[in-house]
Amino acid sequence: MLVLNKLCAGYGTFRALFDVSLEVKAGETVAVIGPNGAGKTTLLRAISRLIDPTAGEMIMEGKPLNAVPAHELVARGIAHVPENRRLFPKLTVEENLRMGAFVPQGRAHFDERLARVYQLFPRMKERRRQPAGTLSGGEQQMCAIGRALMSGPKLLLLDEPSAGLAPVIVQSIFETVRRMSAEGYTVLVVEQNIRQVLKVASRGYLLETGRIRATGTAGELLDTDEIKKAYLGI
Repeated sequence: MLVLNKLCAGYGTFRALFDVSLEVKAGETVAVIGPNGAGKTTLLRAISRLIDPTAGEMIMEGKPLNAVPAHELVARGIAHVPENRRLFPKLTVEENLRMGAFVPQGRAHFDERLARVYQLFPRMKERRRQPAGTLSGGEQQMCAIGRALMSGPKLLLLDEPSAGLAPVIVQSIFETVRRMSAEGYTVLVVEQNIRQVLKVASRGYLLETGRIRATGTAGELLDTDEIKKAYLGI
């Protein structure tokens, strides 16, 4: 579904990604793990066309993405849940979800997708008339994921979904990711919580200082000495 080939990107004269190549196949959940400052958020911002790659290519379903304007990405089937959620705080939960269905194909299936989001996140139905800015951190993350799902994405990008959340809420969020994966959603998730994300991902890539340092199945990555020592404290 998504192929990146020797992707380079950054901000001004600062280069954050160096020749990153990876692949996400339809129906799988792929994790990009690594420490703060590794370039994980930059990677998703490049895929979403929020920044311009400086080299390399991005291909989605056989078609190049490099020159696609950011505002056309949702119609192409890519939905991005950014770090810190980025909800509309003064709009209600349901109004935020409606914003996710703004594209024509989203509006055509609004009722069906809203029902699905409420099934995934029953608390969102309870809070549907509540301003999003008054939700807890975990509830805001649920709302942000739900808003992305309202567009009916072919590929869902999740940026640090566990950031700033209590452990019990983190488990709930990743359980939802596992359920989405089981239902056939295609997910690319970047995350520092390596133990949790590799429980739900089928494959992963280790990104450090802007470069892919290791790749493999979730089990293979958890079993590498480098990850055990540097990230799991083993």
